[in-house]
Amino acid sequence: MSVTGDTISPNEPGMPEPPSGDFFNETQWAVLIALADAVVPSITPESRVTDEKTQRCLPDQEYHEFVQANKDKIAEAPGDESLLEALLDDQPSKHPAFLHHCRRTLSSLPGPARMQLGGVLSALATRPGSLLLTGHMIPIHEQPMHVREAILQAWRDSWFQTRRLLFKSFTLLAQSAWVTTSPLFGRISGFQDVPREWKAGPHFDFSFLQFEDNASEPAVLETDVVIVGSGCGGGVCAKVLAESGHRVVVVDKGHYFPPSQLPMPQHQAMHHLYENGGFVPSADASVNAVAGSCWGGGGTVNWSVALQTQGYVRREWADDHGLPFFATAEFQTCLDRVCDFMGVGGAGVRQSHRGQALLDGARRLGWDAKPAPQNTGGNDHDCGHCHLGCGSAGKQGPAVSWLPAASRAGAKFLEGFMVDRVLFDEASGRKRATGVVGRWTSRDSDGRVIGPAEGRVTREVVIKAKKVIISAGSLWSPLILKKSGLKNRHIGQNLHLHPVNFVGAYYDEDTRPWEGSSITSLCTSFENLDGRGHGTKLECMCMVPYTFLPNNIWRSGLDFKRSIMRYRHMDGYISLTRDRDTGQVYADPVTGRPCIEYTPSAFDAEHTMEGVIALSKICYITGATEIQPFVGGVEPFIRPQQLPEPAVATTTTTAETKPDPVHRRRSSSSPKAGGSASLAADEMDLGIADPAFTAWLARVRAAGNKPPGTPFASAHQMGTCRMSSHPGAGVVGPRGAVWGAEGLFVADASVFPSASGVNPMVTNMAIADWIARGVARELAEGG
Repeated sequence: MSVTGDTISPNEPGMPEPPSGDFFNETQWAVLIALADAVVPSITPESRVTDEKTQRCLPDQEYHEFVQANKDKIAEAPGDESLLEALLDDQPSKHPAFLHHCRRTLSSLPGPARMQLGGVLSALATRPGSLLLTGHMIPIHEQPMHVREAILQAWRDSWFQTRRLLFKSFTLLAQSAWVTTSPLFGRISGFQDVPREWKAGPHFDFSFLQFEDNASEPAVLETDVVIVGSGCGGGVCAKVLAESGHRVVVVDKGHYFPPSQLPMPQHQAMHHLYENGGFVPSADASVNAVAGSCWGGGGTVNWSVALQTQGYVRREWADDHGLPFFATAEFQTCLDRVCDFMGVGGAGVRQSHRGQALLDGARRLGWDAKPAPQNTGGNDHDCGHCHLGCGSAGKQGPAVSWLPAASRAGAKFLEGFMVDRVLFDEASGRKRATGVVGRWTSRDSDGRVIGPAEGRVTREVVIKAKKVIISAGSLWSPLILKKSGLKNRHIGQNLHLHPVNFVGAYYDEDTRPWEGSSITSLCTSFENLDGRGHGTKLECMCMVPYTFLPNNIWRSGLDFKRSIMRYRHMDGYISLTRDRDTGQVYADPVTGRPCIEYTPSAFDAEHTMEGVIALSKICYITGATEIQPFVGGVEPFIRPQQLPEPAVATTTTTAETKPDPVHRRRSSSSPKAGGSASLAADEMDLGIADPAFTAWLARVRAAGNKPPGTPFASAHQMGTCRMSSHPGAGVVGPRGAVWGAEGLFVADASVFPSASGVNPMVTNMAIADWIARGVARELAEGG
């Protein structure tokens, strides 16, 4: 850890040099930055305008009224207006870090997608291309700022899907990059990369295997079991098998970062902790998937929620998929065992502002809600930064609990190892897994992972094993199986994502949304909308800025900067859908990295919208002054008059709340909704029956959430190597063994027969526990 004055903070892992960006030429970059400057423009009063091409002007009085009005609404507002004016003046082109971030993001796109984007940028730089795409003969990067902004707004509202996709792509990239790199964001909002009173938690001293630089021949290891992946599935398998007395080697392409380096700044976390630099977009840009890619996998960066598989899902897997194990007491024992090991519970969960609002609002509306159990050993885990790595080590994920236990039982570990394929022996006429082969890359000379490749050792490594367990996650596990020569048609298919839509709400009180656990409560009243277990759960959202704010539908540069000023008053929620319909995962033909083909179906999107409506009602009934569903074509709902007292307690430690009637009385001077007459002192508030609010909800429904215009996201990938009762229906059998290959198993969320309907960590671990115990028995019996 580092110390500056009296401030103690994590040792940042740093960043490698940014890519050159030579996949675009100078003109293409000029067009991209010009569009980014229109998304986050320099806003200036007319009397100070020096260049209309680079500045968006406002009449002087309007400008000063805007600054003063927002200054009056911000908790702990700056003493003068200069900082807010600096925010209004700021734009992406002023920050080299912004350009670096864009280069990293775009370099991670699949080759065809990047080429397509480059073609659009080239077209926008020409008169014919500009006329076709913008309606203007002048190329967009030569237009004044107000025209560029109007073009973006026209794209947003266009009938043509191509233009709506351009709007979505450019606004999401610009907002995300600016929020992540701007030095002004934290100063204005109050957000800090390092939580207040940060203190690094206990550190387990992992010992990773090392190899000498010898490119002429591969290094060879021998073990009983090699486990590919250190996440929730791999970690559980490692502990079970090592404690059963078997030799275990766990490998991962990611690296270990101790609590002293966590949480990371946003841009570093995206690079070091996540797949593909933070997001894996679907082929049609309908969904952005988030997947961990570090030591401990998703369990290092998830949000602590530890929900057991629900009964109706277990019955579906047993009855519809022919897998009776899931309806047994033995599976319940697996669920309880993994929860007990991590100390899962909800009694000590401290509610965030939004967590309490969800509990209070659901209760007032007659819906079912409860605190979200967490894997924090029964201890308070008031950490809103876990998405950036858990510096307290309070979250009992794989790197904190399962893998240290495996190490104490003798397991060995290898980080920075990219598995190429599974090795097989087919001499006997049967396909038997005998190990894996891949390429290992060392850390650099400083012990970090940011140095250039020429200063690091790379070595082919062969790991020979009696059993191979693939636990690389639903994106990578099917790719490894395919590259290993397996032909089962279900490999990579049946992808479930739990697609989510977002709802944001502003409150008068200072919510400091990045503080407190990410998800502290959930509402379950909408989880079975079709009578077959498909529906949506209402949950709180992680409020690390880049995960939430850029997904809001951009309306104007001024509106975006207003959201920055008021971010500390915002709560965020997700409508998390148990999807019936599926997509697929396949390998990029150039890079070999996972690509997703998935579009939320009309059936599933309708369920997601039900959650959006329900969340909006919760926000309304708990006193939100402004409600913003992240769907296109609808303006936020702004409450015409504030309620007489705050609706939500800032923090409580349990689900218990003070008695509060569903409809509070207004003061005698409060106007009726939709009219100016005063209510009598004893007349009841209309609550969500307020005509203005119900009319707005109807407009939200009418606008719809049809992809790809509405942003969908996913943090849960499942099903791409699904478990089945016979080879014609899936990839692995009831004990996780891959059909048609002896000694090869898959143990991660990719084996789910369908979507779990709950945050998948506990289900993943319980299934891995079952599979690992079966593997241990086979080894003990000489199999």
